[in-house]
Amino acid sequence: MPTPSSHRPFYTRTKFFVYLFVALIVYAYGWRVTGIDPAALVKDFHLVKPLVTALLQPDLITRDTEQQTVEARFHVAETTGEESALTAPAHKKPTLHLSRLRGQIGDTLTVAGFHLQPERTGKLYWVNAIEQEYPLGEVTTDAGGHFEKAVTVPPTARGDRQFLRVVLEWETGAWHISETLKLTADKIVETLFLGLMATTFALILALPLSFLGARNLMTRHWPGTTIYYLVRTGFNVLRAIEPLIMAILLAVWVGIGPFAGVLALALHSTAALGKLFSEQIESIDPGPVEAITATGARPMQVVLYGVLPQVVPQFLALGFYRWDINVRMSTIIGFVGGGGIGFLLQQWINLLQYNQAGTALLAIALVVISLDLVSAKVREKITLAS
Repeated sequence: MPTPSSHRPFYTRTKFFVYLFVALIVYAYGWRVTGIDPAALVKDFHLVKPLVTALLQPDLITRDTEQQTVEARFHVAETTGEESALTAPAHKKPTLHLSRLRGQIGDTLTVAGFHLQPERTGKLYWVNAIEQEYPLGEVTTDAGGHFEKAVTVPPTARGDRQFLRVVLEWETGAWHISETLKLTADKIVETLFLGLMATTFALILALPLSFLGARNLMTRHWPGTTIYYLVRTGFNVLRAIEPLIMAILLAVWVGIGPFAGVLALALHSTAALGKLFSEQIESIDPGPVEAITATGARPMQVVLYGVLPQVVPQFLALGFYRWDINVRMSTIIGFVGGGGIGFLLQQWINLLQYNQAGTALLAIALVVISLDLVSAKVREKITLAS
């Protein structure tokens, strides 16, 4: 007769509290080691807010634009120049005047623009001797093309020759598809085929190797057992190396571009699919295999007529799923020269062009969602057919 304690819920037993205490210690240490700081999510949100805002405004449609750029020279010197009055020049050429032409980091001066494009908004930059641009804020011209703005000499002002640059930009013409969207569409197609070719090569390699890595087929004799362990070890080694690392090595070998990405994803997918395929083979019904073997069939005939019919639907479903994974992984592969949309996304992020980067992220999201829906339908039909 069972004792009353055997009917107690598991969470009322002493062992449960011991395990819970151990888990709390583990997670407390993990919290400390990983430096988790929830307060930083709120405290530093203002730093990431402009980036998120730009990413949520992808560059999809645009109008032609015109620009007007005007510069004025400034010298970084130990002696600070005297303030001078800012008066409009006699000529009508676009001009940028400074209230002082010499100064040090931290000094303040006034910038005035004359005879610029009227009623336009633009950006003011500090440009140092090595052409690094430091944004000083936005400016807006009045009906006469004039503006004034007080600025501070920034810490990036290195070297003697410095410039203050104002860039006014305005839209002209009708709306049309942006060049960013056209380039993104071209690269997202490349990404799709990058994943497709990598998956195809992986299927070609993983299919025969999976039979050599199936325990129930290979461990009946010592030569087969040796092959089994060699193949499974190869799968584990290749799966342990991230495709990102493979892409870096292959980009050096075959050059930067989608070919390096295809090879990196194909190698990793071969190991991943080989392991999954071999596990599917190990879980087959042994009855048909034993029956065909009893008739004196050769090993290849046993595989063709006893094993393949049981695993083909699962192989196809896993292949479609791997294509979905490879398309998503190719985005990161592109960051190290593996081609596709990831390479383009990295360039835009490095150039701080977050509106263009938002276009790439939107395209990636749409493709991943579409592939997920299609692959789910295909896997469902394959499962029903089997």
